[in-house]
Amino acid sequence: MNTTVRQLILLILISAGVLLPSFSFSDDCTNIDEATFTEKRRPFVCFIHDEHNEKAGLEEDCALCHHTYEEGKLVADESSEDMACSECHAKENDPKQFELTATYHQRCRGCHLEKKEGPITCGACHKKAK
Repeated sequence: MNTTVRQLILLILISAGVLLPSFSFSDDCTNIDEATFTEKRRPFVCFIHDEHNEKAGLEEDCALCHHTYEEGKLVADESSEDMACSECHAKENDPKQFELTATYHQRCRGCHLEKKEGPITCGACHKKAK
């Protein structure tokens, strides 16, 4: 698998808000486009950004997940960290954009499967708050 594909998978993993199994719920959950989802079938995913990145060894490369594209090409080392994922990945009536939910699920789960770490089932990520 080439580096670009791996970066895209890791990008979604981080931006998707998927927890590694050892994380517990706390007030440190990052709101990842929660307001975008008007119909919720499962509980919101608690994503603890800094813990996840540290455990995954991603604390130095923000652009890996917070990526930027210009004219369909990935711009290396340029970060979109001040933008919500939905600003690009949930545009209605734009066939060039990924649908946000599918993007989260495919990319996060894909990275977890590739690395053989992290949750891959619905209930492992979408947990009711305690």
